[in-house]
Amino acid sequence: MTTAATPPSTTPGPDGAGPRLKGLHADLSASVAVFLIALPLSLGIALATGAPLQAGLVAAAVGGIVAGRLGGAPLQVSGPTAGLTVVTAGLIQHYGWRTTCAITVLAGCCQLGLAFLRTARSALLVSPAIMHGMLAGIGVTIALAQLHIVLGGTPQSSAVANVLGLPAQLADLHPAALGVSALTLCVLLLWPRIPGRAGRALRKVPAALAAVATATAGAALAGLDLPRVDLPSWSSHALPELPQGPVLGIVAAVLTITLVGSVESLMSSVATDKLIASERGTGDRPPRADLDRELRGQGAANIASGMLGGLPVAAVAVRSAANVKSGAVSRKSAMLHGLWVVLAAGLLVPVLDLIPLAALAALVLAVGIQVVSITHLRTVTRYREVLVYAATIVAVVLGGVLEGVAVGIAVAVALAMHRLARTRITLDETDGVHRVRARGQLTFLAVPRLSRVLNSIPHEGHAVIELDGSFIDHAAYEILQDWQDSHLAHGGSVELTGRGGTAISRGGQARSTGATAGTGTGAHTGQGSGSGRAPAGGSTAIGGAGGHRGEGRGAHQCCRPWTPWQNHCDHRALSAAHPAAAAHVPAGEAGEGREAAGTIPSAAEPRDAATASPRRRGAGQLASGISAFQRDTAPRVRDELARLAREGQRPSQLFLTCADSRLVTSMITASGPGDLFTVRNVGNLVPPPGAEATDDSVAAAIEYAVDVLKVDSITVCGHSGCGAMQALLNSHPGAPMTPLRRWLRHGLPSLERMASRHHAWARIAGRLPADAVEQLCLTNVVQQLDHLRAHESVARRLADGTLELHGMYFHVGEAQAYLLSEGEDFFDCRVFDSVGQNA
Repeated sequence: MTTAATPPSTTPGPDGAGPRLKGLHADLSASVAVFLIALPLSLGIALATGAPLQAGLVAAAVGGIVAGRLGGAPLQVSGPTAGLTVVTAGLIQHYGWRTTCAITVLAGCCQLGLAFLRTARSALLVSPAIMHGMLAGIGVTIALAQLHIVLGGTPQSSAVANVLGLPAQLADLHPAALGVSALTLCVLLLWPRIPGRAGRALRKVPAALAAVATATAGAALAGLDLPRVDLPSWSSHALPELPQGPVLGIVAAVLTITLVGSVESLMSSVATDKLIASERGTGDRPPRADLDRELRGQGAANIASGMLGGLPVAAVAVRSAANVKSGAVSRKSAMLHGLWVVLAAGLLVPVLDLIPLAALAALVLAVGIQVVSITHLRTVTRYREVLVYAATIVAVVLGGVLEGVAVGIAVAVALAMHRLARTRITLDETDGVHRVRARGQLTFLAVPRLSRVLNSIPHEGHAVIELDGSFIDHAAYEILQDWQDSHLAHGGSVELTGRGGTAISRGGQARSTGATAGTGTGAHTGQGSGSGRAPAGGSTAIGGAGGHRGEGRGAHQCCRPWTPWQNHCDHRALSAAHPAAAAHVPAGEAGEGREAAGTIPSAAEPRDAATASPRRRGAGQLASGISAFQRDTAPRVRDELARLAREGQRPSQLFLTCADSRLVTSMITASGPGDLFTVRNVGNLVPPPGAEATDDSVAAAIEYAVDVLKVDSITVCGHSGCGAMQALLNSHPGAPMTPLRRWLRHGLPSLERMASRHHAWARIAGRLPADAVEQLCLTNVVQQLDHLRAHESVARRLADGTLELHGMYFHVGEAQAYLLSEGEDFFDCRVFDSVGQNA
């Protein structure tokens, strides 16, 4: 059965290209654009490392042909990169050029080994703050070195020496070199900003090529005597020799090239996939990057480049972005760009020899500055990782790449430990209530402070313990439990709450103490109290829902403040008093009841709950619920409903969710009558237009909401433990077709999306999906949003900018809502972010 749009009749090529001739033309055009960017940058990077200039051309050609053919990212372009400039320059100074070539070969072998061990994705687990800090530190080092050449001098051996040598260099300026460099930088900055029709035509020439060509022409016309590119004969090109030097030093050099080149290539692969996803529709995308295959391609390219006397090779984000934006459709574009570099190295040597070295230095200086990305700085600031980012930059500039990464990892671990161990514990007293607030994770490190604060609460006092954290270890749990037992034994009362006063339970049980000396003071843990401290001579108030009839109902907290709808809580008190009756309660429902309420009636409490009659079913239950509505709720909403009856409905959004009884849309969205136009079905499915055996009721509701009610947004809400998704996972092709199975066929695209490498996965921020069912529940939300966009009315409103689509996931057991964020994260996943109390 077909559940999606019919694919084009033309058969795609192996890399996702369209018709053969059209794809070849697009790849040819894109390859020329990338070649024009790569040629000057390759020479500039070779100049910055101190390697022979031919080495940059060799690396560019090998990166295009070998990595382009064997790599796992079809539209990614590889070659000499700024990220390896500092490392390579240091190796050339220490070991010489020919030994550096051998080190490049060994690094390629290491990359092949890592690829065959399938460790590519593991490289992405390092904090992005460290990676961006490493690249920014490399950029700073490059800029400081190239600044000396721009000013007409010679760079020193280290970043610190370059900084210390700047005053002397500024006192001895070379006007010719400075003028050519300034002209290069001006053209580089202004070229993309040329206005008008002429600007659109000129911008087809890459800014880097335009800047170098302009500077070269200016220097030639002015007759300036400047150092220029000098490409010696290829017959004298230096090839690798066996490594010579300390073994540990050689090993460290190989590991450095492997680490930096691999991480930069894999990060570029992820970034290229994101760029493709944002630039092109689903039908025009090549397969997503196979990171292990990409690492194999980079390893093979480094072996070939080192053997041929070229620079180390890695994926280059700038060239990859240009390749995508130029319309490339397959890996042929990167391979053709490498071919053009080979032809240029053989045929354009007289032209290349005219380029002033100052122009190449200015170009590399700009590249080094661009590596220090303001966007990355904003990102690490938002995630409070500026310290890791800054420490990595400083360590890379002062010590080197490996040292910088090691320092960054150490600072990141220390920061994580600090956040884990940092706990703020306060004690306040208001109206006789002692409120202890624990902010942060409760570990053994916080036990002394926690014990001191708890023991300062007087006996027989009422205490509220608010735990605002996601983790409590055994030591903290023990001290809290022992103090609680002691406090209850002395006649006090205790409430345990989470953030914002939400009642929590301990192990699904609640403790109570009977009346003492006729006071009848009870204390309960595991639930909130709406009335504060219990009055003397009476039982502890548990509900805070005193406005409702019946102590049995008022005593339950699981749905407060939704007290008019608490009829479903009655069976829980029955289960506590009569365990045999619990056998008739579904397992999931009983489990949730224990977590939410967990109340055992105390000796001092009224026995209404314990002696309640069995819960009524069918018409009796319905009549009871209606009666409760007429008594408790109707008087409160009658005026509002009368207004809506007069004015008609004007909902702000269409809310499409599952028919699961545990999802109360008004409760989880804090909405009321007239707010939501709600559509519910099994699995929160949206049949795409034209799908076989489609259900027009959903499409009709969408059309009515969008075109008639003019809603501002549409939300697709999935939830944890969805039975429809479980049924999809367990479905068998040969099973008999039933109405339910026919309906669930609209969920098959979600199942295919979860198994495909062509689409981003989905996850909850901060953790991986708990199991395959949760993964499918999350993926299904993303897939149904795609189905929504295919509806004509929705597509029209989206194009007009008058409609928004939102994805939502509700975790029933956690009572936590998550909203689908824009774009994809660092690991190429669609992320659902939790919604806090202050959202």
